[in-house]
Amino acid sequence: MQQQLKIAIIQSDLVWEQPQQNRQNFADKIKQIKESVDIIVLPEMFTSGFTMNPEHVYETMDGETIDWMKDIAIRSNALVCGSFVIYENDNYNNRFVFASPEGQLEYYDKRHTFTLAGESEVYKAGNDRLIINYKGWKILPLVCYDLRFPVWARNTDNYDIVMYVANWPKPRINAWDTLLKARAIENMSYCIGVNRVGFDNNNHEYSGHSAVYDGLGECITDIKANTEQTAIVILEKNHLEAIRQKLKFLDDKDEFTLK
Repeated sequence: MQQQLKIAIIQSDLVWEQPQQNRQNFADKIKQIKESVDIIVLPEMFTSGFTMNPEHVYETMDGETIDWMKDIAIRSNALVCGSFVIYENDNYNNRFVFASPEGQLEYYDKRHTFTLAGESEVYKAGNDRLIINYKGWKILPLVCYDLRFPVWARNTDNYDIVMYVANWPKPRINAWDTLLKARAIENMSYCIGVNRVGFDNNNHEYSGHSAVYDGLGECITDIKANTEQTAIVILEKNHLEAIRQKLKFLDDKDEFTLK
């Protein structure tokens, strides 16, 4: 078990529906990381922006972005993750993919598709939670709109990190800030949120506000809004063990079954 986990979160603008250019942009940003890290986190739909035109950008699980992620993972010796559009079994999925340096792939399909933007009419919602086990840490990956649904994130698996990638727009950024902090507090876990910046092709503005909160809801990053930035943060297993042993709030959680 690794007591510390070093995370690189990349807050970036995205080029509308241009996977090759976005991959190159992120490759350039990753090359600028001069220290070794354990995990590199990219935003939601990092190859395209939040498009409702999946036919323009979709890939398969043996496509170029998967190969790119595997290569980046090997070169960086880090777990690389982010969501993009996958076509599988006659459906489009907003899929959060994890590529390890050992060549292994795991993925989570966004459960709560964003009805306000019509995502629910275009993309198939996932049904299964996923726990990533990496270097002795348990990670729950979730995507954007999932943040508004605390039951889906409830810490019934004794996870250490809940991780959100997003294209969360500026007009509702207060909800993003507030709910990320709440997910950390109520689950006594680290909460990571990686959002994009800039404007998309629908003229929606994104202000970033990417952040990491500790198990008591304290923000442990200092990332500027409206700015492309890569932040490195170290997570401490001892922090979680100490607060959970002292406060024991998770022992009193409700038991339930999701349908």
